This record gives sequence, structure tokens and C-alpha cells, in this order.
Amino acid sequence: MAPLLIQFMLYFPEDKREYIPSFITLAIFFIIALFVFRLIIKHSRKEAAKAEKLERELKQEPQKR
Repeated sequence: MAPLLIQFMLYFPEDKREYIPSFITLAIFFIIALFVFRLIIKHSRKEAAKAEKLERELKQEPQKR
């Protein structure tokens, strides 16, 4: 029964031009995903630098006393 149900859900159009909007949408979402991924990496590097600076400051502080 399950293979028969899956066959009804699949749709392969005769006119391959119907794939164009799907590929455009896929490309747009892929580009947005890459942009967000790069943004997250950039933010993560900034936060790591801040944490490293804070760690250095905390290590130096007890020595001053």
C-alpha cells in the first residue's frame, strides 16, 4: 500500500519549464543560507576575540594586586 501512496505524491511534469521557478527559489534560499552562515561565522570570530581579550585581562588582574 505504501509504494502506491508514494506514487501519487510524486509529480514529474512533461514540460520541464515548470522546474524553473523551483530552481530559482532554491537558488535564492541557498544564497541566503550562505550569507547567514558567513554572518554567523563572522560574529562567532568577533565573540571569540572578545572572550580571549577578557581572559587575558582577567589573568593579568591578580598579578597587579
